[in-house]
Amino acid sequence: MEIEMKYGIGDKDIAENIWEDPELTAIVDEESREKIYMKAAYFDTDDNILSKHDIAFRVRMEGNRVVASLKWNGEADDGLHAREEINVPVNDEACFINPNPEIFKESESGQAMLELIADKKLHSLLETRFIRSRFRIDTGSSLCEVAIDVGDIVTDFGSLPICELEIELFSGEQEDMIKIGNKLKEKYGLVCENRSKYARGLELLEKNQYID
Repeated sequence: MEIEMKYGIGDKDIAENIWEDPELTAIVDEESREKIYMKAAYFDTDDNILSKHDIAFRVRMEGNRVVASLKWNGEADDGLHAREEINVPVNDEACFINPNPEIFKESESGQAMLELIADKKLHSLLETRFIRSRFRIDTGSSLCEVAIDVGDIVTDFGSLPICELEIELFSGEQEDMIKIGNKLKEKYGLVCENRSKYARGLELLEKNQYID
């Protein structure tokens, strides 16, 4: 289960201020601070069988790593996101272009996805390209990752900007994560975001009648 808070950030200057926020740096694991380029592709069939079942199939390059992810049963309210997720490291970069759904066959959810896809071919619907500035914080009772993403959602019908904050709960109390998010929201005028990057990209495709 992935649990995180998601907020829209007004501009890149505010994003940089959050990166240097003194209250966060006071509880940060300094060795975890890094900036990394990420590029992700989201896949579906020609009849969009996965998105119709609230399933996201993503392959993401994270610096020198490639990770395939399967996400489903997503819920979001006031910026609080919860969804089931499986992540599988991939050694072949070709997976970013032509992924093999069999990589998830060891899980029940992966088997269910394979049944949905059957013999249909997967193709890339959209991509995200962004710089992630991230670090871990320890409240004493909870461990979270703070991630600031700046970049673009890219589709055949144009692009959308990414400038957002994610706070993901690694361990501990959900209320700690929400409290941190609320403080940053008030301090920097952030906006709760109930849509994932993928959902925003799908909305753009739907507006262009690419997905029905």
